[in-house]
Amino acid sequence: MPRLVRSVPRYRKHRATGQALVTISGRDFYLGLYGSKASRVEYDRLIGEWLAGGRRPAVVVEELTIGELMIRYLEHAKSHYRKNGELTTEYDGIRMAFRYLKAAYSHSLVSEFGPLSLKAIRLKMVEADLARSTINRNISRIQQCFRWAASEQLIDVATSHALDTVNGLQKGRSDARETDPVLPVSDEAVDATLPHLPAVVADMVRLQRLTGMRPAEVCSLRPADINRDEDVWQYRPAGHKTEHHGKGRVVFIGARGQQILLRYLVRAADAYCFSPADSEAKRLAERHANRTARLCCGNRPGTNRVAKPKRTPGDRYEVDAYRRAITRACELAFPAPEGLDGVQLKAWRLKHHWAPNQLRHSAATQIRKQFGIEAVATILGHAKISTSEIYAERNTAAGVEIARAIG
Repeated sequence: MPRLVRSVPRYRKHRATGQALVTISGRDFYLGLYGSKASRVEYDRLIGEWLAGGRRPAVVVEELTIGELMIRYLEHAKSHYRKNGELTTEYDGIRMAFRYLKAAYSHSLVSEFGPLSLKAIRLKMVEADLARSTINRNISRIQQCFRWAASEQLIDVATSHALDTVNGLQKGRSDARETDPVLPVSDEAVDATLPHLPAVVADMVRLQRLTGMRPAEVCSLRPADINRDEDVWQYRPAGHKTEHHGKGRVVFIGARGQQILLRYLVRAADAYCFSPADSEAKRLAERHANRTARLCCGNRPGTNRVAKPKRTPGDRYEVDAYRRAITRACELAFPAPEGLDGVQLKAWRLKHHWAPNQLRHSAATQIRKQFGIEAVATILGHAKISTSEIYAERNTAAGVEIARAIG
């Protein structure tokens, strides 16, 4: 078997014609008079395009299928959509959008895929009861795939431009399901949930409610990221949502938040403050403290453990794990009545369960009520006041007082 190499195709002479020649992916390219400056420039151009394309030949539109295009784009997305060495949620969003594209057009040629095909996929998403905002994001991801392919000269630019003419669904003008806005969670609901949470997760909730930070920022908190020189600590996350836009992020932590954090700062500077391993250790210690059987009877600590478990507690909480812990606590704090069918049970959970991001909305609403909308933008790290408007509910009590005064 021949040895695989990563060499660059050679610039060589075609003896019969005296021209310069290079063979790329089995195809011969004639460059002009051998040894001339023009032939060298043409050689550099072809090799540069070949290297930029990942050492793959440019594929003619008629030879590229939708399935092949998706594979290539996912390879690009796997390296592009990363933050701190880990894949972002956008990669999963692309794969979700591609499910509908793959089901209907995987074997179709790119040249046969047009705006009506994209609208047909959008209709399938509507029939699957996806929310309008989710459908628009999925269609945008598919359009981005074709724009990327056009920039790599894998497809005709006209195909990408044609797909860009498909606009997003507008509110009230389609059959797509609308979602309710994310509302703040009441302090009463949070306080009722806290006793059912593990101690570590409960402290994460308390800290997020005070500071208004994002769930991902709570999960990635480390001692090394906190400046404790002043009376108000400043937490600068190593990575955050708008980092790729060149935006900075500072989370301000006051006395109450500091009191929560103190016990988690006695560790290595680059270790995560909130660790599932710590949470599990605390749970086992509490269970051992509540043990009623004597140590001479039953299992001794550590004797009933699996030698090689499939899953072990990690060194940091993922956002999904944080959310699931809160969901389980909500189920214990607000048990659903018996006899509810699927639709009724879903409605019950929407009314009584809450998610970590609602804590951010709660903090924004409270800050707006006390300090104004500009303070919300500062604390939550928004570049635009319009973004803060989304998170902070208006102070309706002030409006009622004004109307009462006017009469």
